[in-house]
Amino acid sequence: MEHRIFKTAFSTVYPMYVQKAERKGRTKEDVDTVICWLTGYDKDSMQAQIEKGVNFETFFAEAPLMNPNAQKIKGVICGVRVEEIEDPLMQKIRWLDKLIDELAKGKSMEKILRS
Repeated sequence: MEHRIFKTAFSTVYPMYVQKAERKGRTKEDVDTVICWLTGYDKDSMQAQIEKGVNFETFFAEAPLMNPNAQKIKGVICGVRVEEIEDPLMQKIRWLDKLIDELAKGKSMEKILRS
């Protein structure tokens, strides 16, 4: 079964990521940094994807290079352990959710970016 989120436009969720971060005193730049770290997009290529209105499936399929340290993202999001998600696309989406969550919770960039 394919999840609805796969076909959801990344551009519709992106502003929600930014709002969530900003409500907690973080910035749009922080959100962009996290997304670029995870996907390998630079800010311009990420912005191009947003403007094209690509869905999550395409956004991740066209990601230049998933960060090898993404495997270190662990924990629970939406009641599910991200490291146990079997569907590769759903895992990437949940990794991103988890990073945005950590940003909103005030974790240091160093910890969020698994450096």
